[in-house]
Amino acid sequence: MEPNDTIPAARPGPGELAEPPGAGGPVEPPAPPVRRRPRGRTTLIIAAAALLGIVGGVAVGYGVQAERKPTPLAALSQPGVGYPGKPLSADRAPAPLPAAQDRRVKTDGDLRKLLIDRPKGTRKTLIDELGLGDGWEPLDQYVERYYEDPHYMFESLAGLDLRRVASVAWEQGQHRETEVWLLQFRSGDQHGASEQFDDQIMYMPWDKDGACNTGDAIKGSREGRYFLYPVERKAGYLPSYRARALAVRGDIALDISIFDTSPISKKDIRTLAERQLERL
Repeated sequence: MEPNDTIPAARPGPGELAEPPGAGGPVEPPAPPVRRRPRGRTTLIIAAAALLGIVGGVAVGYGVQAERKPTPLAALSQPGVGYPGKPLSADRAPAPLPAAQDRRVKTDGDLRKLLIDRPKGTRKTLIDELGLGDGWEPLDQYVERYYEDPHYMFESLAGLDLRRVASVAWEQGQHRETEVWLLQFRSGDQHGASEQFDDQIMYMPWDKDGACNTGDAIKGSREGRYFLYPVERKAGYLPSYRARALAVRGDIALDISIFDTSPISKKDIRTLAERQLERL
């Protein structure tokens, strides 16, 4: 190395900082790092306090209830009944319901006898005049005559355990026809009459095949309703009017329809439904 050569400054090694400009003066020590509070500690404290409050409240409530004396049960409405059970003597046993008050006796008999009588001045339908109608309606014949989708209704009613169908129909005036149907379902794990009623009543207010209204309540029935349909007009045909009533009484679903080419009054369908319910 020549005498005039200068020795280069040493480069900072890995991890070392180069000396900033103006070095040589006093260097201030770096500020100590700020210690941050761990996240979630406040939330855990609040949750633990709430849990302890709930557990403590349950324990106190259980202790209070355990110290109370047991409350005696209400007396049975029928005296002399205890455990082990003993049959009541003949002079103390309640008498069975008479047949007039036992609804099961009435509905288990000939269902056709519960159908409303044809009003005076009406005519039998063509089927009755030919001697083909005896009041009983086979399921396949019922759905074929009454529903647009008979296959679906056959499966639906069979699934609801339909027992039998009784019907009566008559003609009145020039074009009026009335049909009354009683659908009786078997007892089981489902209430077929109520489910059939619900299925029919559900689409009545909004479906194009329904009445497009909520109808009116039938007196003497908790959920039964009657409806007037909008008039249907088609070129080349007389206008078509319809009224319908739906109700449930026990295991029987009631379905009544009136068809006419003239307007049908609410009184006509309402009176007919009320009279039929009185027979059930």
